[in-house]
Amino acid sequence: MRPPHHIAVEPRLTPLLIALAILAAAAATVGAALTFEHIGGYEPCALCIKERGPYYATIPLALAAVLAAWRRPNRILATGFFALIVLVMLYGAGLGVYHAGVEWHLWEGPSACASGASAPASASAMLESLQPGNIGPSCTEAPWRFLGLSFAGWNAIIAAGLALLAILGLVRAYGSSSVSQ
Repeated sequence: MRPPHHIAVEPRLTPLLIALAILAAAAATVGAALTFEHIGGYEPCALCIKERGPYYATIPLALAAVLAAWRRPNRILATGFFALIVLVMLYGAGLGVYHAGVEWHLWEGPSACASGASAPASASAMLESLQPGNIGPSCTEAPWRFLGLSFAGWNAIIAAGLALLAILGLVRAYGSSSVSQ
């Protein structure tokens, strides 16, 4: 039965939809990073590689939240997975802010940033990296900026946005008697 035309129907973001959105966004962010690296030719620095970790952790957590919110919803599990995602993505946002600060020379980066600690893509790249003067990309130089923000700055925004979305998922999952409603 369709609602009468005079009643506004507001689409509701359910915990299931929120978990699916987080899963898609985390996978798309990792996919974009890998695309920039392998197709765009941007070699990631040591901090760039470290910043991917929270997304790699969030993908299975979001998948678990999807499963907890789907079919026979489990409010406690869904709430727990969203809480973990919040913590992981806040850590990711912190890494992004830290890396952006290193790029803007607001503070010193880790010693790995100067020594080119990123992993070589092949055996020939590894041999080449051992040659004097080949230390890999520096964490202090942003190779790309869009609207004034580097990859690290955008990472901080995306990670913070996913943390906020996970907070919404947590609130919706905790506050609902049936998670998939």
